[in-house]
Amino acid sequence: MDYATTLVAAVLLGIGFVLQQYAARQEPECLFLSPRIIIDLLHKPRWLVGIACMVAGQLLAAWSIGHAALTLVEPLLTTYLLFALLLAVPMAKQAMRWTEVAGALILCAGVALLSLSRSTKPIGLSFGSFSHWFVAAIIAGIAYIAVLTGLRTRGPARASLTGLAAGLVFGIQDALTRQTLEILQGHPLSVLFTNWPPYCLLAAGIVGLWLMQNAFSAGPLHASLPTMAAGEPVAGIALGIVVFGDRIQVTPGMLAIEAGGIAALIIGVVAVARSSAFTGLRKITEVITPHTAHVDGSAHRHEHPDRFSRRPDDPRTHRREDLNGLRPDPVDGAGPREGPAPLDAAPLDAARPRRVHRRPFHDPASGEDGG
Repeated sequence: MDYATTLVAAVLLGIGFVLQQYAARQEPECLFLSPRIIIDLLHKPRWLVGIACMVAGQLLAAWSIGHAALTLVEPLLTTYLLFALLLAVPMAKQAMRWTEVAGALILCAGVALLSLSRSTKPIGLSFGSFSHWFVAAIIAGIAYIAVLTGLRTRGPARASLTGLAAGLVFGIQDALTRQTLEILQGHPLSVLFTNWPPYCLLAAGIVGLWLMQNAFSAGPLHASLPTMAAGEPVAGIALGIVVFGDRIQVTPGMLAIEAGGIAALIIGVVAVARSSAFTGLRKITEVITPHTAHVDGSAHRHEHPDRFSRRPDDPRTHRREDLNGLRPDPVDGAGPREGPAPLDAAPLDAARPRRVHRRPFHDPASGEDGG
C-alpha cells in the first residue's frame, strides 16, 4: 500500500510538471528570474491544475517518506519522469520511441542504485542536528552558481541549468520534510510553529517552485526535467548521509554499485533530453503563443522569422500576392515572370490604380513575338 501511494504520487507529479511547462513556456523571455512570472501564471487555469496535481503528489510523497523505506521511495518517485513522458507523447502527437522509455527507466535505475548503496535510519530513530545543515548551504550555493551560469546562456542550456538548481533545492526540501516529520513524532501540530524546519521547508518550496517555473519557461521540457529529476535525489542522499547519519558502504561491491548508479543517471538524463515527445510539446506551445509585442516594444520570441522579417516600409509588404505566399520574390526567380510587371519595373505602389499594371506585357527574354 505504501509503495502504491508512492506511484500515485509520481503520476500526479508527472502530470503536474507537464501541465506547468505547457503554460510556463508561453511566458516571454524578459520575465526570466522575475517574480512576475508567477503572477502571470496564476491567471492560467492549466497551470493552476498542474500546481494542484504537483501539491497532491508532494503530499503523498511526504506520507510515503514517513511510512516506507527511503531506499525504495526515492526511485519510485523518480518515475514521474516516465509518466511525464507518457503524457507528453499524446499532447505532442509524437510516436513513442523505445529509447525515450529506456532512458527514463535507466535514470530511475540509477537513483535506485545510489539509494541501495546506503542504509537509512527510520523516521524517529534519527534527528538531524542543526550544526550539520551547513551541507544544505553548500548545495544551495551550487544551485545559485547554476542559476548565474544559466543567466548568461539561452535556450536549452539555460533550462537545464535552472532545472538543476530547482532539483537541488527540491532535494533540500525533501530533507527538511524528513526533519519536520521527525519533529511531529509523538507531538501535536502546534509544535511546528516553535521549530525552524517547517519555516525553512516553506521557503525551500517557494524557491524551488519559482526556479522550476523559470526552467520550464526558458526551454523545452526535455532540457529541464531530466536535470531536475537527477539533482533532487543526489541532494537528498547527500543530506541524508551528513545530516541524518545514513551510512554509505565503501566495500568494493558497493562502490561498483554507486559508480553504476552515477553512470545510469548521466545516461538516462542524456537519453530523455533527446526525447522527440518533449520537443513536440515545445512546438505546441510555440504555435499557441500569440504573436504580440512586449511592453518594451520588442517582438515576441515566438514570431516566425521568415514571415515577419521584412520591414514595414518595404514595398513588397504591400503586395497581396507576396503576403499570401502565392508568388516568389523577384530576387528568387531566375526565369520569366508571370506577373503583370517586368523584371526591371519599379516596385508596386499601393496608392497607384491597379488598372495601370494590367497592360499586356511580353518578356523579350521569353522568345515570343508580340500580339
